[in-house]
Amino acid sequence: MPSRRSILKGVLSGIIAAPFVAPSPAFAKAPYAAVQAPGFYRLKIGSVEVTALSDGTVALPLAKLYTNTSQQYAQNVLKDAFLPELVPTSVNAFLVNNGDRLILIDAGTGAYLGPSLGKLVANIEASGYKVDDIDDVILTHIHTDHSGGLMSNGKRTFPNATLRVNEREAKFWLSPENARAATGIVKQHFREADQCVTPYVKAGKFETFADSAAPIPGLGSILYAGHTPGHSAITLESEGQKIVFWGDITHGDILQFDEPGIAIEFDIDQKAAVDARNIAFRQAVAGKYLVAGAHIAFPGIGHVRKDSTNCDWLPVNYS
Repeated sequence: MPSRRSILKGVLSGIIAAPFVAPSPAFAKAPYAAVQAPGFYRLKIGSVEVTALSDGTVALPLAKLYTNTSQQYAQNVLKDAFLPELVPTSVNAFLVNNGDRLILIDAGTGAYLGPSLGKLVANIEASGYKVDDIDDVILTHIHTDHSGGLMSNGKRTFPNATLRVNEREAKFWLSPENARAATGIVKQHFREADQCVTPYVKAGKFETFADSAAPIPGLGSILYAGHTPGHSAITLESEGQKIVFWGDITHGDILQFDEPGIAIEFDIDQKAAVDARNIAFRQAVAGKYLVAGAHIAFPGIGHVRKDSTNCDWLPVNYS
């Protein structure tokens, strides 16, 4: 049997004896990779695991949508922050694993708002979970970009989950009288709320919680009414750490932190929404806790601090 040394010697001899062939030029042509990495980011709040989930981004003309300001002023501020006229706006949801239950906070857009969104289920699965694993879905409010993902192809996306909503939010959006009286885009929101929420009601998988009450044991809520009548932040505390899932306290992370008096057309009650934003800012600054925003650049998690103008957003340092 030939030895290892003799085999290696023969191979090397062959290489040395082989005629020299000039290398041909390399052409590294390949199609562009158009997709991003899966959109999830994980952190611990005490002993509880929190996973931020991206439903995608949507290009919005935010300068045209902001109110209590001029379009030109808003556009200039956004431009100074290197944002285009159509601002890529995140839609975020958050998954809480407390060891006993798996709780989804907000449900994304589903198929309602175009192909750049509706990625929540794929990112839940990329993060290591399945929709069947989810025990509870808690909505900060029932706008379609938070409730549209509740349904998929005519079926409940989260078949084992109980849907939980603030009681005044449910009363407003599930009222046939309110739906008939609504106009414009709000009328459409009523129709979509019925399509997405009512199947959970009919399945006996729907419960409401009172203002600033616990949706389930271990989580709390803060009524920040204005954006919608029952708009509520969801709170989580564990081992001395705290995070507040803000919902739509802000749209974006540029203009409204410095100028919280600027509202947006989506607010049902703009004055109340401004008041709620000011309160939420003051509480976040005083409490020094993490906040998680539905429309702050993904993962939407960070701190609020006081600065020379009003408040400043400090995103979590993630990698």
